[in-house]
Amino acid sequence: MAEQRPQRMTRQRRIILEELRKLKSHPTADELYDAVRERLPRISLGTVYRNLDVLQENGEVLKLESAGSQKRFDGDTHPHYHVRCVHCGRVGDVENEVAELDVTGFSAPGFTITGGTVEFYGICDLCRERGAPSRPDGPQGRQ
Repeated sequence: MAEQRPQRMTRQRRIILEELRKLKSHPTADELYDAVRERLPRISLGTVYRNLDVLQENGEVLKLESAGSQKRFDGDTHPHYHVRCVHCGRVGDVENEVAELDVTGFSAPGFTITGGTVEFYGICDLCRERGAPSRPDGPQGRQ
């Protein structure tokens, strides 16, 4: 199978990337679409989705996937962890220095583990101010 070359940076792709990098909220594709439409009013949601896939394949953006929640995107590709609010699903960056995850000591029957991610959970300031109860047992809140 031939190695895929990175696809060229089209005007639409560049604007999508610029808008994503402006947002620190780790938006969904729909949220990013709303921002991009300010600059490209005729762009379709499908075009945003397709271009996000290409940008992710090219290593320009991170796709954040968590079971039971919408995919979110991050224009910051340096190694870092994320935190997700267990009540509203908001995602933020963990500011600590990140060491590469060493998976050599992990095993799972029927799998060869090749990598992994770490996602923290907590309560965002907005939910805490609204009186949301803490959930020490994990992300069972709204995603």
